[in-house]
Amino acid sequence: MSPPKATGQLLKKLRSLMKNIKYVSEPIQAYIIPSGDAHQSEYLADCDQRRAFISGFTGSAGTAIVTEQHACLWTDGRYFLQASKEMDDNWTLIKEGIPGALTQGAWLSKMLPIGSRVGVDPDLVSYSTWKPLQSHLEAAGHSLVPIGGVNLVDLVWDQEKPPPPTGIINPLELRYTGKTSRDKVEEVLAQMREKGASMLVITALDEIAWLLNLRGADIPYNPVFFSYLVISGNSQVTFFVEEGKITPAVRNHFTEEGLQVALHPYDKIHSFLTEHIPEQEGRVWISNGSSYGLTALIPEKQRITEITPIALMKAIKNPVEIQGLTNAHIRDAAALCCYFAWLEKEVLRGNVTEISGANKLEEFRKEQEDYVGLSFPTISSVGPNGAIIHYQPTPETDRPITTEELYLCDSGGQYLDGTTDVTRTVHFGNPSQYEKECFTRVFKGQFSLGTSIFPSKIKGNCLDTLARKPLWDVGLDYLHGTGHGIGAYLNVHEGPMGISWRTLPDDPGLQEGMFLSNGMLYKLNKPGYYEGGKFGIRLENIVRIVPASTPHNFEERGFLTFETITLVPIQTKMLVPDMLTEKEISYLNEYHALCREKVGPLLKKLGHQEAREWLYRETEPIG
Repeated sequence: MSPPKATGQLLKKLRSLMKNIKYVSEPIQAYIIPSGDAHQSEYLADCDQRRAFISGFTGSAGTAIVTEQHACLWTDGRYFLQASKEMDDNWTLIKEGIPGALTQGAWLSKMLPIGSRVGVDPDLVSYSTWKPLQSHLEAAGHSLVPIGGVNLVDLVWDQEKPPPPTGIINPLELRYTGKTSRDKVEEVLAQMREKGASMLVITALDEIAWLLNLRGADIPYNPVFFSYLVISGNSQVTFFVEEGKITPAVRNHFTEEGLQVALHPYDKIHSFLTEHIPEQEGRVWISNGSSYGLTALIPEKQRITEITPIALMKAIKNPVEIQGLTNAHIRDAAALCCYFAWLEKEVLRGNVTEISGANKLEEFRKEQEDYVGLSFPTISSVGPNGAIIHYQPTPETDRPITTEELYLCDSGGQYLDGTTDVTRTVHFGNPSQYEKECFTRVFKGQFSLGTSIFPSKIKGNCLDTLARKPLWDVGLDYLHGTGHGIGAYLNVHEGPMGISWRTLPDDPGLQEGMFLSNGMLYKLNKPGYYEGGKFGIRLENIVRIVPASTPHNFEERGFLTFETITLVPIQTKMLVPDMLTEKEISYLNEYHALCREKVGPLLKKLGHQEAREWLYRETEPIG
């Protein structure tokens, strides 16, 4: 494995800038480096990887704080192992969610002298993050101050900083979207009127892409583009985007869909709001997930700081999107069947590694109709690497896939009609009894959640225990959420709902037509112990929320359940049959029969006879 990034000189330069009144009105005693961009995106363009640049930690979630004496990084359980390996001795890892771990506000309050100024780029931190942190710091005698104009990490990065992406934007046809952009905007306007809003400011990139039926390539794996959108109560749609990204096809698209759009440069959003907000007779609606820098431009009494109506509209798929996601998962399953059938043979020859395996899987995906690209970097992990939750193989960490260790493959594809995300853990030799017992408990948790029946609009965190109980029963657990929403040829992680031990403040409750993941991981990780006893096991499916058939309907509330649309076999030799109930066995056999029914004909059509034979072998009923 390559050594951690050396950050001593970077931190020295940053600390110098924190005192330089050319860039700060007064010296600051701490500087916060969030992981997001100006749109609070999860995945970032290279030019926005500020936290990764300054700390060396490349995971998708985490916040760095630098003071004169300390440099700390907060991240969650998905990234504890990765962060500890990527950061050098200048940094201290603080494990979020672990009892006793200080929050960022508590740590700053404890470590800084009274009267300290804590700086942050106001465009890179959300309003919902700013306000509680500001209150916490003020209560401790400190102040949170916006450091606008120039980002201090950018000054350290200087000429090495990658340029912004310049890719073009493409329309997405009605046969994939199911609804025109004009119809979507009309629905938004109706909800604005209900709220008394005369302006809606949209900053989330996937919301803009979905609403306008456009897709781009500014952020790897996410088909979005840098932009802002403002909708006024008089039906005026103002689109802030670099003109070079707008092709004639996009202009024709707006004409064909009956949507009038005024184009403005991307960087004019602040000046536009400053000019036009005073003219608004109604209220201005902006998500509390938008940047503090933009939100602060709106007088507090005039603001509506709730999630936008687009967030829920996008989460509840329309019939065309539902069919598209379903079809995409069938094709994606065919690619995975081809991969695992190929892998089963090649592993015996001893010439497949994590990286070459991931590359081969992408080749099989490229054969599928409407394939665009990966939905995230493939997590192709062997043995101990499987315990690193968002592991990405590198030439330094690349391990051979063998018959001696578990192989965990978490991958997904972007198709014009849907986004996929699937995880399977397999063993090409003889798994140990302990590995099989752990795998069986993960499967039991997935079964328990996947077959649950629940009232409409119940919050996702109410279901999280169902997935964890088989692990909790024996003192095991996992340090991440259980389920996330997924986009329709959009972001692989999509809100506002989810299934997690954490409460999600904007969760509208689970509703028919939503798609989520049902996935959990068990990892055995012994620090300093790098042998076969260290591994990760994850199973992950995408599920659709559908009506449930129940003998009763309490308070006419309506009850729902999940329908699994991922159709990749679960390796039965990894299961301990004696640990399974009759219902669990019956469920698995029915699921495998569905895999045969849906994926088998496509493999036959594509001429992948070996993969079809593999599918039938792997889906033999168990008793």
